[in-house]
Amino acid sequence: MIPKKHSAAIKNWDVSDRPREKMSSQGISVLSNAELIAILIGSGNKKESALVLAKRILSKCQHRLHDLAQLNMEQLQQFKGIGAAKACSIITALELGKRSVSEKGIKQEKITCSRDVFDLMCPQIGTLKYEEFWVLYLNNSNKILKKIQLSKGGLVGTVVDVRIVFKNALELFATGVVLCHNHPSGSIDPSFQDKQITQKLQRAGETMDIKILDHLIITEKAYFSFADAQLI
Repeated sequence: MIPKKHSAAIKNWDVSDRPREKMSSQGISVLSNAELIAILIGSGNKKESALVLAKRILSKCQHRLHDLAQLNMEQLQQFKGIGAAKACSIITALELGKRSVSEKGIKQEKITCSRDVFDLMCPQIGTLKYEEFWVLYLNNSNKILKKIQLSKGGLVGTVVDVRIVFKNALELFATGVVLCHNHPSGSIDPSFQDKQITQKLQRAGETMDIKILDHLIITEKAYFSFADAQLI
């Protein structure tokens, strides 16, 4: 049942309509995205309940959580009723969701193909508006020992320090390395610089018997694999 007066405080709604009470009695899985956000922010503004405000925020993001995750503190605070504390709560919750997906991926026994890497890294870097360069360090069985953010940069590039890549590999006793970075433009075509750094890392790895297994360019919905394209 939807309350007739959406502007009324949630505490004045029927118990069955209140998100927190609904979660307690029916479980969290029955709640809509808007209801979950309403619980996060706790209250709305003078004209809107927390739920109505949450629905308005989602509407501005085409009802897509990954679009909501791209909003920063300042953008969230443009919604009347969202201050710094509430904006921080929303951003924190969405970041925890990303990390949960990432942790689930890293528990797999080994990387078997480029798609495994994409599924692991896309939630973390696929929708970013700036570039990040990550390195996955693998053992002899292609099990992930650790994934490390090497650098972050601007809209068109980021700096990669070859020495740090292999310093980490030696410390972890890694035998294989997978390189990953995103393209905020949405293009998966490798640039000249992408090819250049891949070749440079390949040559450096050969001297230490540490193999560059792949380099993925990742966007929100697609990826390019140097290994699949036989460029490694």
